[in-house]
This record gives sequence, C-alpha cells and structure tokens, in this order.
Amino acid sequence: MIENILLKLRKDSSFERNIAHVEMLPKREAVYGEIKEQLPDSLSDYLEINNIRLFKHQCDSLEEIRKGNNVIITTPTASGKTLAFNLPIFESLSKDNNGTALYLYPAKALSNDQLKVLKKLELETEIRVNPNVYDGDTPSATRPRIRNESRIIVSNPYEIHHILSWHYKWQHFFSNLKFIVLDEAHMYRGVFGSNVSLLIRRLQRICEYYGSNPQFILSTATLANPIEFAEKLTGLKFELISEDGSPKGKKYFIFYNPHADGYLSPHQESKRLFLFFIREGLQTLCFTVSRKMSELIARWSKESLDPSEESLKEKIMAYRAGYLPEERRRIENGLKNGAIKGVTSTNALELGIDIGGLDSVIISGYPGTIISTWQQAGRAGRGTNDSVATLVAFQNQLDQYFMRHPDVFFGKSHEHAIVDLSNPYILFGHTMCASSELPILIQRDQKYLGQELPQILEELKNESLVKETQNGWIYSGTKSAPMVVSLDSISGDTFKVMYNNKTLETMDRAQAFREAHEGAVLLHQGETYIVDSMDLKNGIIRVSKTDVDFYTQVLKESFVSIIDVIDKKSIGNIELSLGHLKVTENYNAYKIMRGDSAIGYKNIYLPPLEFNTVGFFFTFPASIEDELWAERSSDKDILGMMIKRKNVDIRKEVFGGSLHGIEHAMIGIMPFHVMCDRWDIGGLSTNFHRSTGKPTVFIYDGFEGGIGLSEKAYELFREIVKTSLELVEECTCEEGCPACIYSPKCGNDNKPMDKKGGIFLLEKIMGYTSF
Repeated sequence: MIENILLKLRKDSSFERNIAHVEMLPKREAVYGEIKEQLPDSLSDYLEINNIRLFKHQCDSLEEIRKGNNVIITTPTASGKTLAFNLPIFESLSKDNNGTALYLYPAKALSNDQLKVLKKLELETEIRVNPNVYDGDTPSATRPRIRNESRIIVSNPYEIHHILSWHYKWQHFFSNLKFIVLDEAHMYRGVFGSNVSLLIRRLQRICEYYGSNPQFILSTATLANPIEFAEKLTGLKFELISEDGSPKGKKYFIFYNPHADGYLSPHQESKRLFLFFIREGLQTLCFTVSRKMSELIARWSKESLDPSEESLKEKIMAYRAGYLPEERRRIENGLKNGAIKGVTSTNALELGIDIGGLDSVIISGYPGTIISTWQQAGRAGRGTNDSVATLVAFQNQLDQYFMRHPDVFFGKSHEHAIVDLSNPYILFGHTMCASSELPILIQRDQKYLGQELPQILEELKNESLVKETQNGWIYSGTKSAPMVVSLDSISGDTFKVMYNNKTLETMDRAQAFREAHEGAVLLHQGETYIVDSMDLKNGIIRVSKTDVDFYTQVLKESFVSIIDVIDKKSIGNIELSLGHLKVTENYNAYKIMRGDSAIGYKNIYLPPLEFNTVGFFFTFPASIEDELWAERSSDKDILGMMIKRKNVDIRKEVFGGSLHGIEHAMIGIMPFHVMCDRWDIGGLSTNFHRSTGKPTVFIYDGFEGGIGLSEKAYELFREIVKTSLELVEECTCEEGCPACIYSPKCGNDNKPMDKKGGIFLLEKIMGYTSF
C-alpha cells in the first residue's frame, strides 16, 4: 500500500521535483534473547498470557540490572525499552517487600502514561507496588499516603528539586530506594542537563544519609557518547545496552526540499503533503516548528478540502501543550483508535506519549537534532507494518546540508550530548540547595558537589547565604533555596512577562533583551503580543495582545576579551585556543520584518549585557588578508563593488565578510556535532583583535559560565570545519543565503558577508595535512 502511494506521489511533478532523496529502511526480523535465570512465576505468567517473547536487548538489560550494574538503554523508539527496565524492577521488588523505585520523566504527560503501564503490570502480576504520580498537581491530602505506601513513585526533576529539603518526610521511601529510572534521558542536556546532574548528586547525597545506594537505569535515544553522557549525568559507571532486537516494518524516509527548484513555502508544502497522505488513507501526524504553525497548517488543510470531503474536517486536529488536559487526551485517544486521521503538533508528541503507531509522519523543518528527527519519525509504524516519514527542509544550514548529504544523516550518530559540571553559577545554586537539605561536610560532600566546594562555601558565606556551624555548613538565606535556583536557567535574574496583570512566562535577562525589548513582537502559545514597556529595575515586561503581519529582530554589537587560555594548539600557521572569555553585548536597535524584508528600523536603549563564558577562538596570520585579496581582487563582483563604492575600503570589507561567513557557517553546523541549539552559541569575528593582534574568530557558549559546548567543539574542531566547508561550498547561491552563511540571529544584520572568501579561509584550515 505504502509503495503504491509513494509511486503516486512521485508521478505528480509538483511533488517529484522537490524530493531530494528517499531512503528505504528495510523490514527487520526480531532477535530474541534468553533469560539465564527463570523469572518469578507471576512475571513469567504475565509474559505468557500477553504472548510476549523478550527481545535480545530486553534480556541483556534484565541480566545487567540483576548483576547490580547501572545501565543506559539506547535502542530506538517503540523497541520495548519500558519493559526492559520494568521487568527487572518488578522482579526485585517482588523479592524485597520494602524496596522502592523512583521514575523521573521530563514531562508530566509521560508520567501519566507510565503510571497506566505500571498499574496494568501490577494488576496482571499481582506484585503490589502501589504506583503513583507525585508532582505539582498531586493533592496535599494524598501526598503523605503516597510517600509512605507507594513503592514506585513517578515524578519529574522539578518536583524532586523542591522535595529534597523535606526529605525527612520521605525517610521510608529513600531508606529503601533500589532504583532510579531516568527515561528520555537525552532531554537532560545543556543548562537543564547540567542542573539535573547536580540535582541527581543532591538526591544521591540524601540516599547515602538514609543508607541506600540505588541503581540507575537510563533510557535514551541514540547518542554518539552514551557512556560519557550517563557517567557525567550521574557520576557513576554504566553498562551500555544498544543492540536492538525488536522487529520493524519497512519504512520509507523522504527528504523533501521546497528550495530545490526556486523558493516554495515549506509551511504550504507541509500542508500539501499532509493532505495528500490523509486523502490516501494514511493516518498522519505533522510536526511543526511552533504552536502557531501547528494551528495554521491544521486550518489551511481544512480550508483546502473539497465540499465532498466535508467529513474529513472533523478528523483533522491541532495538538499543543497549551490545550486543556481533557482536550489533549481526546486527541491522543482519537489517534489510538483511528477516529482522527490527521494531527498537526509541536514536539509535545515527540516523546513517549502513548498514541499508538501511525502510518505517516511529516517533520516540517529539521527539529534541531538528529535524535529529535528520529524520535518524531519513530511515531510512524504500527508493529511490523510499512510506514513513511517525510522531512520537509527549511532554508537553514542543517536542513539544506542534510538534503545534499542524506548519507551523513543515515550514518552513525554524530551528536554528543553535553553535561557540564564546572559552571560556577550552577554549582553555587546547588551548593546552596544542598546546604538547606543537610549540613555540608566538605570531605564527605566533595564527591557530590566538586573539588571547588571549599571556595564556593566561602563565597556563599560572604553573601550571607551559608554559615559554618559545629555540624557543618548550613543554609542561612532568607528565601527558600529551591525557589531561588531554577533548573532551566543559570541566572536568577529573571523577568516576568505580564498581560492583564497575569504572568504569561518568565525569561532571563539575556532572552528578555533579545525577545522582549520595548516594541518587540512576542509570540506566546501561538498568540502575538507587542511589548509596551520593560521595567529593568523590577524585572517586569508588560505586553498587549494584537494581530500583526510583521515580526521584530534585535540588532546588537558584541565585544569579546580573553580572560585566560585553557588550552591551545597550532594548525599550520593558524592558532586554535580554548579559553575563558568576557562578552559584552550592546543592544541598540531592532528591525521590523515582513517575510524576508526589513520594513523599518527603530532604536532601543538598554544597558550593556556582560557575562563571562567559555569559548574557542582561532587566529589567522596577518598575511592571510593579502593572500585572500590576491585571490578575490580580480573577480567581477569585487571590481563592480570598487567602482560603485569608491569611498569604502573594499579589501577590508571582503576580508571581514569572509571571517564573518565562516563564523556563521560554523555556528550553524555546530549543533550537528554538539547537541545544542544554534541560539545557545554566540560568535564574533574581527579583522584585528587587540588581545591576539591578529584576525580572529570567536565562538562561545551563550551562557554565563559556559555549559561545556565550546570544550566539546574544540575537540571536534576539524570535523566542524570540514562540515562547514561542505555546507558553504555546495550551496548553489552566489553571494550567501540563509542555507549557508546568513544567520537569523546575526546582530550585525548579516553584514559584511563574503561567501567566496569564507570558502577560501575554510580551505586554508583544511589544507594542513597534519590537521
């Protein structure tokens, strides 16, 4: 059926011309495993009654957990990872009537789905574990009963962050804690991951206090560095379970490029594909880049239906996190039972929420990581049935790179998930929280809070946030420590966005300066707002709701100074360094955009934003400018510029534009190698930097103190340069475009920019044979 539908798609020239690649992922038979020691009768009967035969990775997981090892399971979506850890946990709890387990999920919806699975398993095996969800929605009256009677508690990091200071109420549960499960663990990366890693160490510290030493089980998507990631996240040694034994139906993965033959709207093309597959009888889910686009594609699809297709209107829905829980459940159940034929959604449905298997998935815009792409594509496929996934490319660097290099996408994982434990601001916050939970004893607690613990305690003491007592260091602040420390950010300097005296959202100062300055168009849950005022002193941003056909983009000047150098190496006559940097950003104006065109500019007046971070930087010898000019000066476009703009130093502009181009290309391609968003990374390029005395390109973590991205990129510098060169060299544009060297976040309005010069400089770096 799927093959015939794809033949029909390819016979339509309006679709065919945009198909960059079709990868056929073959059907795969199951690989079953053997259990070395018989399961308890209750679990064996459960498997037999449900006609379940364990796959190899499920047996491997069972055996490693039985040995007492910490495990990380990295098999794909819908491979049976949940059973791989539920079985050994239920087996252990059946033998220890006091034993407990804690399941942590990054999203509430996942907690509710897991609870259903656990209750069903408890009912059918008669192993009494009394599973319950314990989170911010749990009624106060039921909390004591759950703490004292539930043997499996399902929660999230935010709740654990707040309950640790009340650990004495959890004495029974923590004293008997055997297992901690971190499902969808790849979500714990970047700032959030660094905070969660220290939260886990605080939890381990409490467990030690109560005499328990729980095993950790991590379940995650495929990573380039699973063991490194697991060990950094928890501080423990791990065994890897990665050989997937589950069967798979044949899957066709289409790479669809609306920019292959001129410019077509990727949103409209996503709508056309969505309707095509629905009309062909395929239940289809379309992932979109924003809540607003989710609503729009659903609306456009309904409006495009013929009068004879009126019955389909009620079977097409939008789904997003802002909906009421009962509305989301209705859509989820409609997908499971087949009543709904098409859904448009943000990544709210990417994670393991149970919606059954679909026939078709459309991913409208590369979602930022290969992991997310596979997670979303994995929603297509019921058991061993054939399915189709379609990635619709935007005019962004990685979207277009994969359209030209599908082999790279379908090859091995290149993404390294980063957890950084060295950010001093994150360490300060969690040390403060730890001191409010148990008195800190330096010798005991350095293994949890780091070797810099004595210095951090002294600095917190100077701020009157901790004090030393005969029992250890204790918290002495006036506010609740967990309320002051956010898991989602580094800075405690937050702004509230207010509409009609209600808080819409909070953001840190850097995000507020970028997105919520006076006059900015702010998007929140698909609605547009205009920022009326920004109170810098009290951290209040006031907005009014309005419909506009334009958006705003802030402009800024950046300055970077080098504090110290951590490491450096030579690549021919190019010096590459890793160091601590001081970044100053001046936000001085914003442009008003309609589509791709600027329709106006306005000045804004904000104080400089300063932060210390970690970055890598590389310098060229001064002679490189002469070499580049010798290469470029005879080009017709350069001669034309020299005639038209006689008062401008074109040579300096071309060199500056070449450096600027490689800075943008490398920032755009970095998320392929280091799992992050390009908005997490900052950069600066200059013909001459006073600290180095040479032409220099800086790329740095866009967060106070750094979060480990630049350190990993420094290690992978050659790979990043190579991929950047391929990206720019193969782009068919003449002078640069958003698919290669233009950036939507450029504070200098993508000026100056020189594509050919950028290629010349990247080739110079790659030309050194020792590199």
